[in-house]
Amino acid sequence: MLMHGTDRAHPARRQRGLSLVELMVGVAVGLFVVAGATMLVANQLGDNRRLLLETQIQQDLRAAADIVARDIRRSGYWGAAQTGVWYAGSPGVTANPYTNLAPAVSGSAASSVAFNYSRGVENNTIDAAEQSGFQLSNGVIQMRVGGNWQPLTDDRTLRITNFQATMTANPITLSCFLPCGAMANCPPTQTVREVEVVIEGRAVADANVRRSVRSNVRLRNDLVAGACPT
Repeated sequence: MLMHGTDRAHPARRQRGLSLVELMVGVAVGLFVVAGATMLVANQLGDNRRLLLETQIQQDLRAAADIVARDIRRSGYWGAAQTGVWYAGSPGVTANPYTNLAPAVSGSAASSVAFNYSRGVENNTIDAAEQSGFQLSNGVIQMRVGGNWQPLTDDRTLRITNFQATMTANPITLSCFLPCGAMANCPPTQTVREVEVVIEGRAVADANVRRSVRSNVRLRNDLVAGACPT
């Protein structure tokens, strides 16, 4: 039987596929690639989560510090402050009933701060609603409102590890037109007070995420004591 020319020039070829070794090598290489990509994605997700926690903790601490500073700045406000300042022809000087501030010793630090300021109609008496303060209790900063303590920070997301308030007093001697002689508390003094607030905290979800804030609060109402002779 005769064969055509094309059949003699192109003999039949056997088709080959992947061997078992080649298949296993390919699968191993693919697994390595997938594992590397998974680790990369996991690291990125972890970094994003940590960044979100750091941002949240920093914002919560800053918000708490701003509220503390804003309220402390009102310390010593008195609706009848004009009666506590000496002037020529004044019948006398009345002491400001709202000047007490704890901690009272200059340079001393405490985990709480207490102060007063006048609200509403002035009656020269410290009412319960006029007593303010902040304290650290079980990892939460509490604020005194209306005589009751209320949480200022959320213990579900933020745990406060340190809260300190340090008062610094700078007394300034004032001048009188007449000599004081033997008059007590003369010349009068004006005490400029400043409170440094330090707050440190960590995230409840990750104890390694820690942040801190520090602020200096200059009290607007200076402490004036003494009088000049009339």
